[in-house]
Amino acid sequence: MTDLVMFAALFATYAVLRNNSFGGPTEASTFNIYFVFAETLILLTSSFTCGLASLAAAQGNVKKTINWFSATFALGLAFLVMEITEFHRLIKTGSGPQRSAFLSSYFALVGAHGLHIAVGLLWMALTMVVVLRRGLTPKTNSQLQRLALFWHFLDIVWIFIFTVVYLMGIM
Repeated sequence: MTDLVMFAALFATYAVLRNNSFGGPTEASTFNIYFVFAETLILLTSSFTCGLASLAAAQGNVKKTINWFSATFALGLAFLVMEITEFHRLIKTGSGPQRSAFLSSYFALVGAHGLHIAVGLLWMALTMVVVLRRGLTPKTNSQLQRLALFWHFLDIVWIFIFTVVYLMGIM
């Protein structure tokens, strides 16, 4: 719930500051919608593979669970690399968070999501090690289900980011 409240505050901040570019780059000139759409497809696919991992865990299949979570991890890592690449491009072209209120709020919102993705990837890696060592016990299944809920939450947050920041930004 704290993450939900935090993201709500970040969305509200972005909504208030999105038009405050102070002569700098605007939303429409900042984003590459095709690149962000590819990011979105990757993250949504990771949600699908996470769901398949959860099903495999419920069936007690350690190998499939590890394989599907490995695919989820790889897709999540690809998403994170793309997000970092986008940030690097913006900063390199002088559109860093210090440039305007719009960019500060953008980097805060999208950066917080990226940080959560990184934490989710670390959590996923550690949980896969636990599953490999201990197997699928009621405790590890519970841990996997909480991880899957967190991962799906991040996908929902991204759908809002994609809609509010990127789609509304190019309209």
